[in-house]
Amino acid sequence: MPGPSARSGTTRTGSVLPTRGTSVVVRFGRWFRRSRGGRRGDVGRPAAQPQQAQEETTPAPVAAAAGVPDPVLAVPWGIRVAAEVIWRLLVIAAGIWVLARALGSVRVLVFAFVASLLISALLQPTVSRLHRHRVPKGLATVCTALCGFLFLGLVGWFVVWQVMRNLGELSDRLQDGTEDLRRWLADGPFHVTEAQIDDFTEMLRAGSGAGGQNLTDVGIHGVTLVAELVTGALLALFSTLFLLYDGPRIWNWSLKLIPASARPALAGAGSHAWRTLTAYVHGTVVIAFIDALCIGLGIFALGVPLALPLAVVIFLGAFVPLVGAVISGALAVVIAFVTEGLFTALLVLLVVLGVQQLEGHILQPFILGRAVRVHPLAIIFSVAAGGLVAGVGGAVVAVPLVAVLNTVVGELRHHDPARNAQAPHPVPAAEKDQ
Repeated sequence: MPGPSARSGTTRTGSVLPTRGTSVVVRFGRWFRRSRGGRRGDVGRPAAQPQQAQEETTPAPVAAAAGVPDPVLAVPWGIRVAAEVIWRLLVIAAGIWVLARALGSVRVLVFAFVASLLISALLQPTVSRLHRHRVPKGLATVCTALCGFLFLGLVGWFVVWQVMRNLGELSDRLQDGTEDLRRWLADGPFHVTEAQIDDFTEMLRAGSGAGGQNLTDVGIHGVTLVAELVTGALLALFSTLFLLYDGPRIWNWSLKLIPASARPALAGAGSHAWRTLTAYVHGTVVIAFIDALCIGLGIFALGVPLALPLAVVIFLGAFVPLVGAVISGALAVVIAFVTEGLFTALLVLLVVLGVQQLEGHILQPFILGRAVRVHPLAIIFSVAAGGLVAGVGGAVVAVPLVAVLNTVVGELRHHDPARNAQAPHPVPAAEKDQ
């Protein structure tokens, strides 16, 4: 009598056996097809069941850590935002540093181009006025640029000539002033002894003697500086000629390097920036002339030597707002103190302070007006940063650069893309002339 396994048609291992009424070959073929169906991907997958069962019984690492929160979500939202902002700021700072290093390697070209921009902003109204009076544009450009550079050269020659002419008198007065200062320190309220004064004098002599050992290096540096100045002056001259003659076409060509969607905004910001730069240069020249005239007349009336060279220095120092006026005024006070005494120096100080108050409260608001809207604190920090980065040249160009950037950012913030998309694009001035 067959057992339970035989009656059910299966063995203890689960294999299918032939039953009564069914052909052994047919039953074996069905079993073979079902067993190969798991390998071929048929429905049912009987051969894949042990593997799936094994995978289900094996504990996965993710299932073991199902109760732990996501590390990203564990960081507070404020810290994540701060991290996103910080790494973007670091990328921007790295880009600015690389750009500054690249510009520093060609600083002669940069300063020459910036000087040509400032000179072009000063001379461009003259060229336009001559061109409106039927003077050819090329002739008007050449005459205006040459006259401007010739004037600058004459001013420099006049300063050097006046200094060399009064150098002997200034040296004698400097010695007398030094003796007066020595007696005042000894007999004055500080009660400095003669031994302390002699020690200080010997220290100055030792320092000058140690510096004299590097005369060769100083001479080489001086020759290099003169070569850079000559090269920069020539580059500025040619750049000024091209900017005065072909400025609109150069600007339109520069706009073609920018994506078309950003051109209308930058074109409007560029025109406002040029007007700001022109107003700044013209206003600064007028204010510098008034400062130099008033302080120069005051110094001349008080009998201080080198009145005209000091007036020229005050005129040039006015191009560095706030800081330049203080330094040039301090130089005038020191020369007055050394050559004429304490009372004359105090009078010169009063003249300088009075002119600076006139400049700060009347001249700048009236002449510059709202064309250059830069806070005095921003002026001080920009001049200090420009001086630290690029020396005197950086201090000179810092304020106009900040003024232009302020205008550009303001125009881009108030730019309306929909209005510019509906309005027709203006025809460049260079193309109208053609």
